[in-house]
Amino acid sequence: MAEKILTLDDLLKMSHQERKQVMMAAHPFDADALDKTMYRGIDLSLPKIMNMILWKTFRKTFIRDDKTGEIRGWNVRMEQTGWEGPGAPKKKKGKQISFGHYRVRSAKGIKWPGGWAGEQYLDYGIAGNHWYDPGAPGFCPLVAVNQGRNDLLLGWEIVKFGPLWVPLRDFWALKLEGPLDVVEPVPCLERVTR
Repeated sequence: MAEKILTLDDLLKMSHQERKQVMMAAHPFDADALDKTMYRGIDLSLPKIMNMILWKTFRKTFIRDDKTGEIRGWNVRMEQTGWEGPGAPKKKKGKQISFGHYRVRSAKGIKWPGGWAGEQYLDYGIAGNHWYDPGAPGFCPLVAVNQGRNDLLLGWEIVKFGPLWVPLRDFWALKLEGPLDVVEPVPCLERVTR
């Protein structure tokens, strides 16, 4: 019997425990297929008041780094118009407001909280972010919601302070939007290459 294909609507209706089960199933995604794409991010866990203060939707981007060969990316602040229609990035002086750069890394050999044993995560700690960047301490497991498909991904917010891992009760979905529209430079390159 074929496995049921989960949708964004399914993720939005799930309990925290059900989302955690999807995360623990840990379907790998095709990292090469992420190159030059952007995804609409939808927060699935924060209280509504936090969504009002921060955001409910955001964008995550992916591109292969010419120097390292790794897939890297960054977050983009979005106008809070929902996730159904076309995305409108927030801008300052005509440029998209970006933050929280990351690199897609192998999760193998890392002892993850909660026994997670997936293949890939987003590492914000080696991407050149300033210490005050919202994503700076992030080590975020990322999985394909449906095996063999890259159109819907699920992320889990975990932060790390020295040896201390802090898994948050915060999951977010990434729904494929299309080809990448703007390429941001690598921040603080000297910090990335050390």
